[in-house]
Amino acid sequence: MSDHIVVLHRWRDRHAHYENYLDHRAHRVTYVTTELALDSVPGGAAAARTVPATDDLDAVWRAVTELRTHFGVPERVVALNEGDLDTAALVRERLGCVGQTSGELARFRDKLTMNRVTAAAGIPAPAFADAPGEAAVLTFAQHHGWPVVVKPRRGTASRGVVRLDSEADLPLLRTSPPEPRLVQEFCPDPIFHIDGLWTGEELGPWRASRYVNTCVDFTQGEALGSVEVDDPELLRPLGAFTARVAAALGPEPWVFHLEAFVGTSDDGPPSIRFLEAGYRVGGAEIPFVWREVHDIDLAGAAAAVQLGHRPELPVPEEWRTGGWLLVPSPVPAPCRVTAWDLPDPPTPDEGPYTAAIPAVGQVVPRVGGYEHVGARFRFRGASSGDVEKAILRTAAQFRLECAPEREARGVRGARAVCGLDR
Repeated sequence: MSDHIVVLHRWRDRHAHYENYLDHRAHRVTYVTTELALDSVPGGAAAARTVPATDDLDAVWRAVTELRTHFGVPERVVALNEGDLDTAALVRERLGCVGQTSGELARFRDKLTMNRVTAAAGIPAPAFADAPGEAAVLTFAQHHGWPVVVKPRRGTASRGVVRLDSEADLPLLRTSPPEPRLVQEFCPDPIFHIDGLWTGEELGPWRASRYVNTCVDFTQGEALGSVEVDDPELLRPLGAFTARVAAALGPEPWVFHLEAFVGTSDDGPPSIRFLEAGYRVGGAEIPFVWREVHDIDLAGAAAAVQLGHRPELPVPEEWRTGGWLLVPSPVPAPCRVTAWDLPDPPTPDEGPYTAAIPAVGQVVPRVGGYEHVGARFRFRGASSGDVEKAILRTAAQFRLECAPEREARGVRGARAVCGLDR
């Protein structure tokens, strides 16, 4: 059996601690990565090859072919970022190595397939349908009503999500490149994300969080926050719902990032409806909060699954509460940071416990996802209320100024005040 393992890696920060998941002395571990992420490749790597993007199948395949020449046919291909799951599956198929195939991945990456699987399991969700064109969207809306939401079937990080309020908005679909899409009934309820491990039989450790603003708002220049839920009356039904979804989508162990609409009332149980689920550790600051606040490495569990191992994670007897905040750059990337300011909080608990803020003069690159943004903050506290107050305070007081990279010299730049609507 080959001891060569290939890792597709795109994070510049330490979202994953690969050296803890793979013995780089016992295996020849090679990396296909980007120039931005090259510095975070472990020092024990047998080799690393750079590509323009890790979801560029042709470039990745050329790099893997070169690595195969030197180190043998890989035994495994590991990819922990959602944007690289499809590429990894196709590379496995070409190599003939074990691991998740494109067909097995479809229920997690194709939102139409995903919704059909969960609907067949009786899991409540907004009405949905395939959206091959404007006529299909119009037919759907005439039956289910306006507004509707149209999104790519394989999109990530709310890329390409469009809300249409009437037939007059249909031309908005022409502003994006053609690709397979899904249309859904619009749901106004708050969106929660639930992250954790499904063992194959039951939930392992998991946490539910409520978004402050939405991921779609973030793509339009608004800040995005998240606070973990500590209300037991809400957590009980959320846990039962999460277990149903996890079992329906993956009877085998998997690390999940699930999103759901959660409507609450004063005199009845919450209304929970499925939005979508990812076969991976959540994005943004989720892997950091889990490691730093809960002492659990979800990325390590995801790596274990892809390496053919059964992940085992502890379930804390008591949970602390975490949260995070993302601030977009005030001008489109690439842009250069010209100034930022955040007053010190009255007490440590009233501010972030850590932050990733680009230094003045640093360029925010034009890269998709939630890593390369204006600023990132992480929070912890004794309760959801405490964490949310700290998030809102930081959002209200943080100031960031950037200038377009091509105009950075001698330009003051745009100023952003990070606000969060309640």
